[in-house]
Order: sequence, then structure tokens, then C-alpha cells
Amino acid sequence: MASELFAICFNATRPSGLARFWSGVLGWEPADGPDGDFAILPPDTTGFRIRFLPGRESKTGQNRAHFDLTSTSPEDQRQTVARALELGGIHIDVGQLPEEGHVVLADPDGNEFCVIEAGNQFLADTGVIGALACDGTQEVGYFWSRALRWPLVWDQDQETAIQSPDGGTKITWGGPPVAPKAGTNRLHFELALPAGTDRDTEVGRLVSLGATLTGEGEGGKVLMLDPDGNEFSMSRPPRRG
Repeated sequence: MASELFAICFNATRPSGLARFWSGVLGWEPADGPDGDFAILPPDTTGFRIRFLPGRESKTGQNRAHFDLTSTSPEDQRQTVARALELGGIHIDVGQLPEEGHVVLADPDGNEFCVIEAGNQFLADTGVIGALACDGTQEVGYFWSRALRWPLVWDQDQETAIQSPDGGTKITWGGPPVAPKAGTNRLHFELALPAGTDRDTEVGRLVSLGATLTGEGEGGKVLMLDPDGNEFSMSRPPRRG
């Protein structure tokens, strides 16, 4: 069996505060993380949790990944934006055009995210987090499709997107040009090794697909890079809290 996407992890200067922000914006319940960190849980078992880990590196440039939040109506979009601002988010300018319908914000730690206008067909029926939108190559989209065994739902003009067979949030990559990587990513994937799966066999499979093994973390966590040099980890899943 392939590894499962267990969590999207944020390296945060104030993990507890960032967890409260995203819990309030998304309406997800807080929970203790597996290592005593902060986490929020999706409303159903098919999604991934979001973990907030302590990180001291200052932010330089835009993140390589951000959330696209969906809206059911213009009023719903306004309410999501107002809620984010009330919780400590801010408006930011990343070059968006005035006629574009989405709203670009940053959370209290400076991480970008978008609140997408209602009626976006690509994000229809995905849930409140419509997409994790990533800066990345076509190759990395193919890698994650094979690594997670999620089907490609978009593959055109070197842009790719994958989605779990169970539905939910899409993960997208915008294709070239891909900005150079500067330091450790603030967001990274945490994979969970299914019960009964041999760790070394799964590591070998991921390496054969194009991953690079970089070391081992606490608790036997395997540290790796995808073909675009993005950090991710793999470990046995803890009990869900």
C-alpha cells in the first residue's frame, strides 16, 4: 500500500496562535498533535489534518504553496474574508488584477492564501479548502500522483493537479517558470505509512519515483525531498486525536 497524506504542516513562529487562526477560518476542531504540537482536524475522516510546528526561520519571498478557499456565494466569500481579517489576517498584493474575483490574504504568520469567488467549476465539490496550490513542475505533479496513488485530474500546458479517489482538496502545480527555492519551505507534506507496510520498501518505492532520502528525524521519521526539492516526511501514523 502507498503512503497516505496525513497532514499539511506549517512551520510557524507561533504555532498555537496560527492554529487558532486557521481553526477559526475553516471551522475545524483543534486537537493535540502527535508530538505535543498543535493541530486542527477536518470535519470528516477522508481529509488531512493541518499541523503547526515550531519554526524560527524568517519568511523570505512567497511560499511555494498556499490554500485556495472556496465560497458558496458572494456573501459567503465576504464572510470568510471578514472572519480572516477579524482573526488577524491581512490583505496583501501579489500582483493580482483588480478584475480578478479572488481575494488574496495572509495569515498572522505571513502565509499567503486566497478566498476564491463563488462559481469556480474547477474547485466545485472540493470542500472549504478547494486546493493546495503549489509552485512546481509537471514532473513533481506526476511524482505525487504516483507516490500517493491519486489520479491526475488536470494535465495541460505543464500544469497538473491531483485529487484523492475519495474527493476533497485538490493539489495543483502551476508549471514553469518555477521560482528558485530559498531555504526550508514553510509548508510541507507529512505522509503516514499504512499498517503492515514495510518502511524500507516504501522508502525504496518513493526513491525509485524520484524522491531523495535526506535523513531520519525523531521517532524514526523519514525525511525526504520530492523532485522539486520540497521537503516531506514519512512516519507511522499516530492515533487520531
